[in-house]
Amino acid sequence: MSDATDLSRWLRRRSERVYRARVFDVRRDTCVSPRTGHEHDFHLLECCDWVNVVPITPDDQVVLIRQFRHGVRDFSLEIPGGLIDPEDPSPRDAGRRELREETGYDSDDLISLGWSHPNPALQGNRCHTFLARDARKVGEPRLDGTEETEVVLVPRADLPELVRSGRINHALVVVAFYLLDL
Repeated sequence: MSDATDLSRWLRRRSERVYRARVFDVRRDTCVSPRTGHEHDFHLLECCDWVNVVPITPDDQVVLIRQFRHGVRDFSLEIPGGLIDPEDPSPRDAGRRELREETGYDSDDLISLGWSHPNPALQGNRCHTFLARDARKVGEPRLDGTEETEVVLVPRADLPELVRSGRINHALVVVAFYLLDL
C-alpha cells in the first residue's frame, strides 16, 4: 500500500473546549474542507492515552475481568486496562498498575504489543497494549470507587471462540488479542 494520495488535510480555523468531564473533554473544531472550501464543525473527545494488558499465567490462562459497563448497560468480559495517569512514568508502568489494581495479579515481564487509535473519527488518543507474561496472583484487587470487577481465568486456547461467539465484544480487547497473535 502506497502513502501517495491526492487527499489534502482539512484546515482547522478555530478550536474551543465546550465541555469538561472527569475522563474526557469535548472540543469543537471549525475546519475548512480542502475540496469544497466550506466550513464544518466537528465535535471531538479529548482523552488521555489508555492502556490494556493481556495477562497470561504460567499455565497459559488469561486473566480477564467481568464488569458492568454503563454505555451498553450490561456486563463485559475484558482484559485489565484504563487511563494512563499523569503520574505514571510510562504506558508500561500504567499497565502494570492497572493489572495489579483490577485483578490482584502482577508480572515483572510486560512486553509492548503496540498501540491503536480507539476511534480516530472522534478521538486523538492511543491505547497501548502490553502482554504480561507469567502473571501471578499477589494480592486482592484494589478498585477505585467506580469499579467492581470479577476476575475470570480463561484458557488462552478459548479466546478465539469467546470472540467469535460475542462473549468478548469490547473492540479494544479484540484488538489486543489480534496484536497478541501477530
